[in-house]
Amino acid sequence: MKNTPSLYEWVGGQLVFERLTEVFYAKVLKDDLLEPVFRHMSPDHSRHVAHFIAEVFGGPPVYTTEDGGSHAAMVRHHLARKLTEAQRRQWISLLLDSADEIGLPDDPEFRSALVGYLEWGSRIAVINSQTTDNPVNESEPMPRWGWGETGGPYQP
Repeated sequence: MKNTPSLYEWVGGQLVFERLTEVFYAKVLKDDLLEPVFRHMSPDHSRHVAHFIAEVFGGPPVYTTEDGGSHAAMVRHHLARKLTEAQRRQWISLLLDSADEIGLPDDPEFRSALVGYLEWGSRIAVINSQTTDNPVNESEPMPRWGWGETGGPYQP
């Protein structure tokens, strides 16, 4: 498919990711299982996570350039937190509920890419939360996530 949009473009850009994480973290702070994990997050946490996901999905490098982050920095935030599988599954569930609530695209290709990233990233977070050693070197690039095997959204 020519001129395939990035996942970032397909969603609608930075403000959509910021709205997604804003709605999501409001749910998290009301959730009995997740609230203790995020109780002390900074007021900027939601925006930083939006910038990270947007960059991973093909958006501008706002997390890297403006938030002073890197993939290693994101992993470092999860070290020694002892996250559980139940917390991981609830995190994904609330994020997908938030995606539906704000009207993220619901085409199968986009949702497959979104769920694929959430599964991948959340499982890495749980693994890294069991240790104090960061397996990601500061020089490693940010992950990039795309359409996967389909090569882009379905176009009739």
